[in-house]
Amino acid sequence: MEREKDEYLWFAAQVLRWIGVDLTEYKRPQMERRLTSLRQRWNCDNWADFFALIRRDSRVYQEFLDKMTINVSEFYRNPGRWEVVGRRLAPRYLKLSRPVRCWSAACSTGEEPYTLAMVLMESGLSPNRFEILATDIDESAMERAKQGIYRTASLEHAPSGTAAKYFEQLGEDRWAIRPIVKQSVRFRRHNLLADPYDHGFDLIVCRNVMIYFTEEAKMRIYPKFRDALAPGGVLFVGSTEPIFQPERFGFRVFDTFFYEKISPSPGR
Repeated sequence: MEREKDEYLWFAAQVLRWIGVDLTEYKRPQMERRLTSLRQRWNCDNWADFFALIRRDSRVYQEFLDKMTINVSEFYRNPGRWEVVGRRLAPRYLKLSRPVRCWSAACSTGEEPYTLAMVLMESGLSPNRFEILATDIDESAMERAKQGIYRTASLEHAPSGTAAKYFEQLGEDRWAIRPIVKQSVRFRRHNLLADPYDHGFDLIVCRNVMIYFTEEAKMRIYPKFRDALAPGGVLFVGSTEPIFQPERFGFRVFDTFFYEKISPSPGR
């Protein structure tokens, strides 16, 4: 067992050197369990063999990324929370004389940034009044997001009429998101744990990702999110990721799972 633990840490070190992703920043039990399952499915007896396999086989490498990044998403996930964006935040944005800047961090296959675009348009903002940066570490997932083709099940929680208004039906179980939704969203690869953050965002949406990080990683990421927000900007997190004592990171509670930047930041 001790040797197995050492081998996993060796594997994590190789991955960090190879693609710049630090697996030790993720909660180890969940991450190791997922990757062990994948390793065993590909009949690799040890972590060294598995690392060699993902280096040479693009299919296995993609499965590795999918396991690591949890590419599971849907439109309007937790609909009541998206209503807060439309009801409480959009009225602020309508008053701005400049474009609204948003960031969908760890956007996976695009359901989240496209949901945000639809919510803002439904609130009265035209697509040229906002811009959404959508980032993820998994470039394959973002390629699927750029294509914008989804199955009916991903629209299960979307409000009535959303599919007809913002999607084109391609077949019985395939829907293509319309260009009017796509035009305000741009995609870029970004590693939350290692890459620099842009600044001046009015809203950052990062949901159902932080739960997989260690507490130490969260302690570094939350202040970076705060600094990336414009004055009065808001961070929107997942329903399993409440920030306890948000004042420690320069936030105050705006609504349930929404945290507003405190300006100026504490201690400055």
